[in-house]
Amino acid sequence: MRDDNDNAKSYEKDDRERSNSSPNRERRYSPKRGPYKKKVCKFCTQNLVADYKNPDMLRRYVTERGKILPSRITGNCAKHQRALTTEIKRARVLAYLPFDRK
Repeated sequence: MRDDNDNAKSYEKDDRERSNSSPNRERRYSPKRGPYKKKVCKFCTQNLVADYKNPDMLRRYVTERGKILPSRITGNCAKHQRALTTEIKRARVLAYLPFDRK
């Protein structure tokens, strides 16, 4: 049998762990996969702007096959994901980025 003091100690330990974690590094819990770190939008946090003239930055958001990565993988917010998609398409038309890589 467990003692009531053991339960109190475990609750205190849980409270300390929660208070030490910062809100930016909050761990979320998925029922199937366990805890995970919530992704944040780099454009919001670093005040970046997507620009078609910067293909090195845009390449991070495109797969090897030339597909645009979704926001659930990149962590972008909806506003910046739409802007990023537009800039990638512009860069493709102006030949800064390839449509696909063979």
